[in-house]
Amino acid sequence: MASTPIKISDSEWEVMRVIWTQESTTAQEIVEILGQTMDWKAATIKTLLGRLVKKEAVRTEQSGKKYIYYPAISEGETVKSATESLFSHICAKRIGETIAELVAEAALTDADVALINEQLMNKNTVPTIECNCIPGQCECNHHK
Repeated sequence: MASTPIKISDSEWEVMRVIWTQESTTAQEIVEILGQTMDWKAATIKTLLGRLVKKEAVRTEQSGKKYIYYPAISEGETVKSATESLFSHICAKRIGETIAELVAEAALTDADVALINEQLMNKNTVPTIECNCIPGQCECNHHK
């Protein structure tokens, strides 16, 4: 699996979710699966697959006249990279608030809540968090 973060679009995420779930799949199988939820033509999905191959998020092997698609990046690492990217775009002082908003919005099982509580109980805290914004970017009043 690739080790450097790869940025993928929302549409590419949908294709990757199918590939991660199937572990190996054809373009036709992806078209059939996404046809149930997305209004995309086969050509659109093939274009997205081409982009994912070019980004090295997906690898292919030819099998007769078909190509088999395999994930070249892990779902876990991709989610982690996307989360890190999100946090790099907001004021460091708002990360806790953002995490709380994510928890409030998410549908969670009792096991999920227990896992989050366990992480919070084991979390080493810091006395203060320094603002990492440029002047005028946020409302933490650090730059006024």
